[in-house]
Formats: sequence, structure tokens, C-alpha cells
Amino acid sequence: MTAEHPFHRVAIVGAHHTRQAKVLGDVSELDVLLDAVRGSLRAANLTPGDVDGINIRSTVWRLNPRESVAWFGGRPMWTGLALGIEAVMEAAAAIATGQCETIVLADAQAGEYTQRESTSPWTRPTNEFVACYGLYTAVEFALIARRHMHRYGTKPESLAEVAATIRNHGARHPDAVFHGRHVTPEDVLASRMIADPYHLLDCAINSEGGAGLVMTTVERAADLGVTPIYVLGGAIERQGMAYVTAPVWDRYGLSGRRAATIAFDQCGLTPSDVDVCEFYDPFSFELIRQFEAFGFCGEGEGGDFVMDGRIEIDGECPLVTNGGLLSFSHPGTAQLLQKVTSSVLQLQGAYPKQLTVPDATVAMTSNGGAGALFCDVMLLGKEPA
Repeated sequence: MTAEHPFHRVAIVGAHHTRQAKVLGDVSELDVLLDAVRGSLRAANLTPGDVDGINIRSTVWRLNPRESVAWFGGRPMWTGLALGIEAVMEAAAAIATGQCETIVLADAQAGEYTQRESTSPWTRPTNEFVACYGLYTAVEFALIARRHMHRYGTKPESLAEVAATIRNHGARHPDAVFHGRHVTPEDVLASRMIADPYHLLDCAINSEGGAGLVMTTVERAADLGVTPIYVLGGAIERQGMAYVTAPVWDRYGLSGRRAATIAFDQCGLTPSDVDVCEFYDPFSFELIRQFEAFGFCGEGEGGDFVMDGRIEIDGECPLVTNGGLLSFSHPGTAQLLQKVTSSVLQLQGAYPKQLTVPDATVAMTSNGGAGALFCDVMLLGKEPA
């Protein structure tokens, strides 16, 4: 075990997913965001008066954290700027250094995707020499996948196994957008082609919703009457602006390896200690790539690694247990935070029984991927480091 890291002084005490839907319709984005804040505070047995730090934002309304201070009476407090795992790390650092004691993070999106004859807005980069050649997000990630298939012989059946497994986890989660929609690997391979090798069912959905998280000191967490989840390690990794540089495998294929190595070193753990893999799942192959980059298997071995039930709930590496971006929800930037909230809820035993990983104590989660030229990693645990 390594020496104590500042993150080890921090615990997550509340997590909440709002209602998720393809289109929420009669619910405003700010109402979704308020639900995320209230739900996470309720889960932590705390009130707004207990909060002295926030990072609360929304996609369409463009509410920013400084504006959100008004929701808490305009009191002096710490405010964050980052998104997803980076935001959780930013908040953990603020708590560990005494800038504040209790932080609420929340994000939501409703109403951004209105041009439904086109791909989702966040998949349409406006950089020069991008849109005119059709190099949207799915293509960026597809180029990475196709290179791996060419180099290592990875088969489409492995991608389909990942997509079907994650989607079927979502089909069994009552709060998932695609609840009840079970698919087989054959269904994935039979769905229409989007960007070779990705079929429609290899790709993330688009939806609306929000998520909230409450963090505090380990000492305070012990007095709240909840199951605290401890921050064990985390790191961010950037290799440039997404969708500007060509996604060349030799340069970006192992994106996230540096971040994973740092995160494991912070708590003295290894991939063999991870019980739940709540990895970022924009496209099926990205999960195969992350298993390799994070050290769960050797380079080029990911396609075989995900087969034979290994990524099922009762398998060696349960993967994206609530259905993730492929089935649970993909609500704008809120989906980055949802990877952390999903990990917390799994470790707290808050998922339906059929999706609860038995005796899970350590979860690993991620944001981003090779096609986006960034990959952030975080380790969470039921026991402190």
C-alpha cells in the first residue's frame, strides 16, 4: 500500500440519477437539475444548509456553478469548473485541502437534441476539415476499432458481445431508457451499419436526464448514517483537442494507460483487485480497448477477453452494470458524471438484485476514450485506502 494520498480523506455520501428518457418532454432542464441536487442531498441525509461547495451546471440553459450559488442563498462557498471524473477529482482536492467540507456536484440536459434528422449535436464537431469530410464522432472511434481489428484479428463478434451484454444490463434496470429491450449479439451484427465496424447497436443512445453527487470528509461521512464510498485514486489524461487530430492507433490506442497507472499507484491496487468495471461506453470496441489500456489483459487480447461470460454480472469483470450510454442514458455532459454515480450506487447495493455484483468492494470507472483523445480514470471503494 502506498503512503496516504489526499484523495483518501474524501468520501462520496450521496448519489442520485434523475428520471432518464429519450425526451423528457414536459420537464424543464432546470427542474431536472434541481431533482439531481435534491436527490443526492437526500441520499446523503444532508440539507442545502450543510453545503459549502458546489459544481452545478446544465447543458442547454447553460447554468454555471457561480450562478448556482444563488440556489444556496448566495453564501460564500467554493465552486468548481470541471466535468465528470475531473470534477470529482477537483472537488476531492478542494475538500482534502480544507477549502470546503461538503460539495454537491450535479449536471443535467434536456432539450438539446432537436434536429433529429441529423446525428446528435455533440457528435458534430465544427472544426475546419472535419464536418465537410463526415468525420463525426462515430467515425473517429470506428477508425480506432478498425485498426485494432486489422492488427490483432479482433472479430466483430467480440464487439457484438460487449454491446449485447451492456444493453441487456440496461434492459434489466427499471430506470434505463431502454428498459426491457433485450438484444443478442446476432441482433447487434444484424443492425444497420453506421461507421464500419460499428452497427447501430454498437453505438450509444441519446437521451435526457441528470445526475447528482455529494462528497465530504471521511470524518463527517462516518456520522451521516449512509454507506460512504471512498475515493481511492484518480487521474486525468489529455492528448489534445478531440476531433482535431486524426485518431491514429499507434499514438492514441492505449489512451488512459498513464491515468490508470497513476490511479492504481495512489492506492496500491491492481486490475485484479477491481470487482466492477463501470467503463465509459460510447461504442462497443472502446470497452475492449480500455481493458487492454488499463492492464486487465495484454495488448491485442481484449477481443477474446470479453467473451465467455467474463463481463456479465456474475463474471470476473462485470461491465457497465446499469446499461451505461448504450442503454441506461446518455444525457449530454451529465453522462460523464453518471459514470461515477453509477459506480457509487453499485457499491452501495442500490441496484436491482439481478444487477448487483455480489460482494463488490472496488469499482473502476472512466470517461472519454481514444477517439476523443482523452481518458480519465477513477477507483472507488467500500473500504478506505
